[in-house]
Amino acid sequence: MAFLVAGTLQVASQVADAQESLGRKGKYSVKDPRVALALCSPEVSASTAALLEGVFQTLGFESCRRQGASVQGFRGELTRFREQLDAHGGSVGCAFVALVARPWQLRQSQQLVRELSRCKALWGRPKVFLLLSSAPGGHRDAGVGPAALPWFRRWLRAPPATPSQADVLHVCTDVQGRSSRGPTPRSPNQADVLMVYAAAEGCVAYRDKKGSDFIQTLVEVLRADPKADLLELMTEVNRQVCELDVLGPDCDDRRKACLEIRSSLRRRLCLQV
Repeated sequence: MAFLVAGTLQVASQVADAQESLGRKGKYSVKDPRVALALCSPEVSASTAALLEGVFQTLGFESCRRQGASVQGFRGELTRFREQLDAHGGSVGCAFVALVARPWQLRQSQQLVRELSRCKALWGRPKVFLLLSSAPGGHRDAGVGPAALPWFRRWLRAPPATPSQADVLHVCTDVQGRSSRGPTPRSPNQADVLMVYAAAEGCVAYRDKKGSDFIQTLVEVLRADPKADLLELMTEVNRQVCELDVLGPDCDDRRKACLEIRSSLRRRLCLQV
């Protein structure tokens, strides 16, 4: 998890204020069939797979699970998933893709986002990506930072430049455009986006055998109120995580944790109809 010595409750309050200031009107449509895909590396435990299946069932998604050992393998499975959705002939209300893999594989996730954005059945509909690290609990995730010699970074004691990719929730929905040929998808860079990181920028992430505090709290909050707006749920997840006292393996001091939430969603998103 991200460790912040002070100020995390203030950050949580700022997130809630920002949410209210968005002035979001209406809801994203998810009325058509909702589907889910779990992409797992071979070392993923049965308990993690069962947790994902439980989340899909709670939200009412039809789900399937595929296994891969590389980024190319995951993309191939996602391509087949996209082709099946397009071959179905009708529109899809929402797609939920969970990727459980090694940390370095998660950093290639934009390839998967772009692949699913090509799905015609999902044009204008929400696409949810849950990226989970399969690394064992207790291992430090230093995040993604600038290229530098290991000794130089240790000497500087510089924090990562971007949020840790340990556990990330990524939501994007491209509002349909219109042309004489029908709907056209927008690029992921133009889509309405919600990004939730287990670690705030400049911090590191920790997890135990059950996953990070972010993921464990996310599952509990989703199960408690699956019909609520997703951004409101993330604010509640952040509030609960900020209230935790976290003890990391690098020191004996109890510290506070905080997520990082970035949102440009212009409507409410409720994953369960």
